Amino acid sequence: MSWTLTTSGAAIFKAGADANTEATISGSMAIWSDAAEGRIVSETGVDWVGSYTNVNSEVKKLLSDVASSLIAKNIIAYDISGYSRVAEAQTMISMQDDIARDGIRILKELKNNELESI
Repeated sequence: MSWTLTTSGAAIFKAGADANTEATISGSMAIWSDAAEGRIVSETGVDWVGSYTNVNSEVKKLLSDVASSLIAKNIIAYDISGYSRVAEAQTMISMQDDIARDGIRILKELKNNELESI
């Protein structure tokens, strides 16, 4: 299941230049990817991972945006000491949380029969 909806590079990019490199090269990344994909599938009630090849390319971009934001939150929270201030890390986590929450809301509103036309 790991890395169906997004790439590790997208998640690392969103975590920012001050992200802990140990977090970005550890086995945790695959665990976080699986967790993000599971959360998206569970919250939306659609098996995006299993049906990924049939998903419209624009919806795939949204799925990547949501999944990479969920993973980035974990990367940032893994070790915030690299960020210039705790508030910087908290702001970045909040921003990624907003992206993920909005994206999941949009995905919930999609119906399977609308995927082809979006």
